[in-house]
Amino acid sequence: MRRILVAGLAVCAAWMTAASRAAQQRWKIHDRNRPQPPVVTPGECSTQDHPGKPPSDAKVLFDGKDLSQWESIRGGPAPWKVRDGYFEVAPGTGNIRTKQAFGDCQLHVEWATPSPPHGQDQDRGNSGVFLQSLYEIQVLDSYQNQTYPDGQASAVYGQYPPLVNACRPPGEWQTYDIVFHGPRFDRSGKLLRKAYVTVFHNGVLTQDHVEIMGPTEHMKRPPYHPTPEKMPLMLQDHHHPVRFRNIWIRELG
Repeated sequence: MRRILVAGLAVCAAWMTAASRAAQQRWKIHDRNRPQPPVVTPGECSTQDHPGKPPSDAKVLFDGKDLSQWESIRGGPAPWKVRDGYFEVAPGTGNIRTKQAFGDCQLHVEWATPSPPHGQDQDRGNSGVFLQSLYEIQVLDSYQNQTYPDGQASAVYGQYPPLVNACRPPGEWQTYDIVFHGPRFDRSGKLLRKAYVTVFHNGVLTQDHVEIMGPTEHMKRPPYHPTPEKMPLMLQDHHHPVRFRNIWIRELG
């Protein structure tokens, strides 16, 4: 059995090496016939007073005017409050999600927790960004507010604490720039690849291409279950009036 396994691995490795060589040999070094990358006009960075502009190829999920790209997970229009270029959680109304489904992506989200702050630990400026509605990047007022490490701002909730605490004071606008690669399943539902995520919080790397263990839940680590390659993005109502603005997404091929 061991010999069969070793032989199988050797064949697999040889096949992968040959495939890699074929991909590398498809184009010569400095080949001018190689397709040029698409041209994208870069966006502009935000300030505390003004949201920035997204790249030219991004889909804008909130433009400061309405929640037409969102809906309540309970059905119907998103019930959160829109005002002065941002929207705010309406506590008790439930989570909202995008009408469109997304898979592998680059996501930009800006958020601000209430000022003056109220409560402590997890009961302070709590919300969450759920990739594919299943994998949460925690939103929390973690400025001089101690909680369990895998539940503070920019944590992969219940799995990975951030590398550093890069939180700004309550009331200030903060940014998440997230690169997400979703899981893959075969036709029978077998897991072929776990999800991976990279997070920059206020421009600081806080999650470095970590392997997500499965859907994120409080005090649980459930296993993966078969899901489509694209699912809606979701924002959490955790009964705190957290604000959001300037949300855009770039789908990755």
